[in-house]
Amino acid sequence: MEIGLVITALISGGFIGAVLGFIGAGGAMVSVPILLYLFDFSPAAATTAALAVVFLAAVAGLRPKFKSRDVLVKEALTIWLLGLITNIGFGLLVERIPDSVILIGFSVVLLGAAYSMLVKPISDSPERKMSVWALVTLSLLIGSLTGLFGIGGGFLSIPVLVLFFHTPQNKAAGTSLLIIALNCLTALAAKFAIWSEIDWGYPLLISVAAVLVAGFASKKAAKTPTVHLKRGFAFLLIGLAGFTILTQV
Repeated sequence: MEIGLVITALISGGFIGAVLGFIGAGGAMVSVPILLYLFDFSPAAATTAALAVVFLAAVAGLRPKFKSRDVLVKEALTIWLLGLITNIGFGLLVERIPDSVILIGFSVVLLGAAYSMLVKPISDSPERKMSVWALVTLSLLIGSLTGLFGIGGGFLSIPVLVLFFHTPQNKAAGTSLLIIALNCLTALAAKFAIWSEIDWGYPLLISVAAVLVAGFASKKAAKTPTVHLKRGFAFLLIGLAGFTILTQV
């Protein structure tokens, strides 16, 4: 391993862990570009390795959320189970889709995620349960994103929970982490066929740093204002999406 890339992997992992710990979403959105552009992974390898990195970081971030009872377990399990069809289905088909289509689709998802993070949540409204149609729709969409792009779907679940069902931000983030962990593990298993094609050295270093930082950030998230962090992250996603699109046209 090159020392420069080792340092890059550790810094990248710390950033991924901070994003997941503080925001509860977005880890795969930076993991995939990092593996693509800094470590020269193919799109298929990057989306697969990102699943492993984000799964481990999400699990680390979940521990303090469970202790503070900021996880809607039943809702998260339902979203994961309903999304299995699209998650596994697209995970098995993704190798047949051209790299350019995957990358442009990923860029569109980044833009959507950026928009969701710039929308102001509704405050002072009573929390309410998700309807059946909302659960099914959200589950299938998140499963599709995980299977296709290696994204856990936190950016989609958090705004839905906060904006439409008035779930407190910290509880939405905790629930998102559980959804991300379950979806990433499922999609990673579905891509077992290409595990042997991936050089796991650098993703492992990224994972170690991400796990350490995610656990710490998750503990501090409830007491840390994340408005500016989310806004800055949204603009970073817009920049990554623009760059990725430019490389494909």
